[in-house]
Amino acid sequence: MKREGLTIILSAPSGAGKTSLCRELFKVFPDIRESVSYTTRKPRAGEVEGEAYHFVSGEEFRRMVDEDAFAEWAEVHGNMYGTALSTLEEARKKGVDLVLDIDCQGALKLKELFEGGIYIFILPPSMAELRRRLEERSTDAQEVIELRISRAADEIKEARWYDYIIINDDFETACRELSAIVIAHRRKTFRMMEQVGNLFDI
Repeated sequence: MKREGLTIILSAPSGAGKTSLCRELFKVFPDIRESVSYTTRKPRAGEVEGEAYHFVSGEEFRRMVDEDAFAEWAEVHGNMYGTALSTLEEARKKGVDLVLDIDCQGALKLKELFEGGIYIFILPPSMAELRRRLEERSTDAQEVIELRISRAADEIKEARWYDYIIINDDFETACRELSAIVIAHRRKTFRMMEQVGNLFDI
């Protein structure tokens, strides 16, 4: 019996540190893969098909939407992005653990269509700290920061239906907590039956 792969869904408001936690997770667990989404946007310099994204035409994307091929999809700045159900199902069958970095709306759609995901919400320690982090980036105009703060308040309300909440106050602690969730799910009995069976292969 092949161990089923994990599907780990991470969501957070901008500035909570989700991207940094994902990078650290890949260092701790080199065998974990990031889910490759489909998009209609054009490849940027250096982007390789099948690594950054699966690049498809608008017509092809709409065909996949009509065929219910996506677990979740959305339009962002005029381009379409989506996670194919086949990507998730194939990884699970092959025992590959996948991480999906998606917003609350996409995560909720995924939860409705795909069974067995692990939903983790990353919280900032406070709204004041979230504002400080966004302002320290020095990449956004003040009105953009205000929009992100307003959006964060709405996103945080969605944390109630996630399986786990991690408060990213101390980064190392948050990393350990995220790793602990992954390890616990990897050790679930139904995922360990291959190893149990191997004990009798003498």
